[in-house]
Amino acid sequence: MLLFMNEIFAVGWKDVIDIILVAYLIYAFYNLIRGTAALNIFLGILAVYLIWKLVEAIGLNMLTEILGQFIGVGVIALIIVFQQEIRRFLLLLGSQRIIDNKRSRLFFWRILKEEKKTEYDYIVEACKDMAKTETGALIVICSDKNELLDIQNTGVSLQADISKDLLMNIFFKNAPMHDGAVIIYRNIIRAAKCILPVSRKEDLPTDMGMRHRAAIGISENSDALSIVVSEQNGKISITHSGEIKRGLTPEELSKSISEFLN
Repeated sequence: MLLFMNEIFAVGWKDVIDIILVAYLIYAFYNLIRGTAALNIFLGILAVYLIWKLVEAIGLNMLTEILGQFIGVGVIALIIVFQQEIRRFLLLLGSQRIIDNKRSRLFFWRILKEEKKTEYDYIVEACKDMAKTETGALIVICSDKNELLDIQNTGVSLQADISKDLLMNIFFKNAPMHDGAVIIYRNIIRAAKCILPVSRKEDLPTDMGMRHRAAIGISENSDALSIVVSEQNGKISITHSGEIKRGLTPEELSKSISEFLN
């Protein structure tokens, strides 16, 4: 028993480096699949692996053999299940931005740290013009932690760069995608015509329509920021954490988005 304990606690500098590198790999992969259904699968596989190592250390030979076979086959299943995430990881690994970013000091830190600055000037300009023409709009800006894939799947995938003209065309009254929300994640318009959960608050003003209720609803169910342009009066509103601020000027909207992104 004493010999077994000595072997456990005999940790050298190579072991420390090994642990740090494995931790970085797990954390990098976690950030790639965060906000997706693949996260639960990843956590399940990780739990099985930790249990396998635990029973192996204890000496439960039969259970170790069973779990070992599962892990062996699980590597192939892992590649199949996470093929999109692995492809994205390899693309980031070979990206020129890993080398070019002067602010980054750690290799995997750059992989996890993508540009947080959204082209919100285009959003503000579009909302300003839509407010003048009383064109209804609903824009959701995701945080880095949650890209709202379940919401994106309810709409039409775009994967387009943010631009004032594109946003105004989407919400043009006769456009096929004007009814619903636009989802923006990391400087990309991911989807349009998305269906949002509606807030069930009973104390909302009567002049708030379904757009405002949907904007509040998504902010109650996520950490996203949503922007509403009213088609009744052209007023600009934002919602976050279940709260709504109405009647914002373009300058106030720009400041609110900037604070949210930073």
